[in-house]
Amino acid sequence: MLGALIGDIVGSIYEWENHRSKDFLLFGPGCDYTDDSVCTVALADALLTGVDPARHLQAWCRRHPGRGYGGMFAQWIDEPEPVAYNSFGNGAAMRVSAAGWLADDAQAVAVLSDRITAITHSHPEGLKGARATAHAIFRARQGADADQIQDEIIASFGYDLSSTVDEIRPYYQFNETCQQTVPEALICALSATGFEDAIRNAISIGGDSDTIAAIAGSVAEALFGIPPGIAAQGRSYLPRDMLEVLERFEGVTRRGRA
Repeated sequence: MLGALIGDIVGSIYEWENHRSKDFLLFGPGCDYTDDSVCTVALADALLTGVDPARHLQAWCRRHPGRGYGGMFAQWIDEPEPVAYNSFGNGAAMRVSAAGWLADDAQAVAVLSDRITAITHSHPEGLKGARATAHAIFRARQGADADQIQDEIIASFGYDLSSTVDEIRPYYQFNETCQQTVPEALICALSATGFEDAIRNAISIGGDSDTIAAIAGSVAEALFGIPPGIAAQGRSYLPRDMLEVLERFEGVTRRGRA
């Protein structure tokens, strides 16, 4: 999960001012956590505690206002009776990483992914984007390599992962849908040489930079781990309540790997 948060933090200053190069200061001036991190931590906390994910997500977002919540989602946060609104936005995939870490098998990955996605992103493409991301994380945890994961994603979800980062970079434009964010983010992670390289890939293609980097970072963490220095620097941007959930989450997943 920390990989998603770091991707979000690094990408936060490039969402509206894209940087189409891998050459940049990793934690640039003014970077901070955004709605992507709040939602990721909130839904991880919901899965850890077994509470209603919709109500829990609302509570977390109300506690962290002004973090860049999208229009329809911002309205949903304040709904007294929250209902899904058939979204296929890329928010489904950026916040789903906990499902890939907490599930014990591929079927459970899909169940947990849907549980925390369908509360807002109930469109089939939204559910698919979240499932694909969580599946990639789960398989990386199991030791599958990037080529194996790519083949499975293509076969199971139908995404075109044939382009390279260098081929994507010149033409890619800002897009908030799963259909045109998840494949690109997965390519950034699956073609990387390490965690930092995956984040740099994600920023370099432009577009919705914080969300692309959050998705790529979530998969790259499972593939490569996170260098200690980058992990420590990422944590330094997070408030106490988010760090507490992260620590509990990492305790649970460490025990699961033991």
